[in-house]
Amino acid sequence: MNARRAIVLLSGGLDSATALAIARSRGLECRTLAVSYGQRHAVELQAAARISRQLGALEHRQMNVDLAAIGGSALTDSSQAIPEQPSTGIPVTYVPARNTLFLALALGWAEVCEAREIYIGVNAVDYSGYPDCRPEFIAAFGKLADVATRAGVEGGRFRIEAPLIAMTKAEIIRAGMALGVEYASTISCYQADPQGRACGRCDSCRLRREGFVAAGLPDPTRYVPAGI
Repeated sequence: MNARRAIVLLSGGLDSATALAIARSRGLECRTLAVSYGQRHAVELQAAARISRQLGALEHRQMNVDLAAIGGSALTDSSQAIPEQPSTGIPVTYVPARNTLFLALALGWAEVCEAREIYIGVNAVDYSGYPDCRPEFIAAFGKLADVATRAGVEGGRFRIEAPLIAMTKAEIIRAGMALGVEYASTISCYQADPQGRACGRCDSCRLRREGFVAAGLPDPTRYVPAGI
C-alpha cells in the first residue's frame, strides 16, 4: 500500500515547523514547499530548507512569486515600517492573497505527486488577525480544491489540514517540543537580519516570545544585540 502523501507549506517559522512535525507524526510522507515572494525577511527561506531536513521530509522545493510587485504590505515594501506596537484591525504586515497563492502552488504540486493532503501552519488564536488564517478560509479553499483540479473532479478529494488553527502559541510550542522540533532553527521575525537574528520588537517576535513564556520554556530565539 502506498504511503499517505502530503505537501507541507514551510515558511521557516515556528508554526509551519510544528505543522510539519505533526504531519510526520501522523505517518505521512511529506514534501515541503517554501515560497520566495519578495519578503523582506528572506533569510527565513534558509531556515525552511534546514527544518525540512531536520524533520525528515522526503523533498523540499522553493518556488518564486513576486508579490513585491503588487505591494500593499510592509513585508514586501521596505518603504513601509514594520509595526513594533500592537495595533487594532488587520495590520500592514498582511500580504494580500499570500496564503491563497501559497495553497494554490501546494495544490498544483500535490496533484502532480498524487498527494491528497496539504498542511499549512495558520493559527486563529495567537495571531495578527490576518483574514487568510481563519477556519472559514481553510474550509473555502478545500471546496475550491475539489472543483478546480482534475484529481478533484475525478473523485480524489483533497484535505487542507490546519492542525494549529485553534491552538494557543504555548500549546503549539509544547506540541512541537514533544515532537522534536528544534525551535532554535526557526525564524519568525518580520525583520530578521541576514544572520537570522530576530528584532525582538515586531508583532511576530512578541507573539513568539509570549508563547515561550506561557509554555514555561526557555526562548531559544537569537536576537539582535541591544544597541545595534
